[in-house]
Amino acid sequence: MEAIIDLLKIILPAGVVFLAAVFLFQKFFKNEQSKREHELKKASLNLTTPQKIQAYERVVIFLERINPNNLVVRVNKHGISSRQLHLDLIQTIKSEYEHNISQQIFVSHNTWELVKTSKEEIIKLINISATKVPTDAPSNELAMMILNIVANLDKKMPNEVALEYTKKEISKIF
Repeated sequence: MEAIIDLLKIILPAGVVFLAAVFLFQKFFKNEQSKREHELKKASLNLTTPQKIQAYERVVIFLERINPNNLVVRVNKHGISSRQLHLDLIQTIKSEYEHNISQQIFVSHNTWELVKTSKEEIIKLINISATKVPTDAPSNELAMMILNIVANLDKKMPNEVALEYTKKEISKIF
């Protein structure tokens, strides 16, 4: 019996020390893992922040370039028909959109949805304008029709709404 008590005097303190050591090592390794994850997150953020800023810049440029007032002036050429201008305007918008489509990775879902909606609504506006002008008319007639419709709208253009939202979002992030 005395041998068991002597054995317990040795095993119990050793067991307590062992459990304390295991607990401390677990806590230490958990803290180290947390530090590593934090450093990786910080490094990742330092790499993606410039890309995010650039994506928002490109979205803003896209929204400004598809503004009908800017678009018509930039695309309209002297001597082309309204049909050709119509096709050129639609092609320009689609080309600009395809060029910037990868930016959706870095901007919020809401921002990208507004960008897509802007593109679709401006194409719709151009198509509606084109139905009101003969296809063989000079391009200036279609240009004037588009600009008149935009000027007479009671609400903001979709690209303006998307632009405002994008600016608010970027100001919240940075």
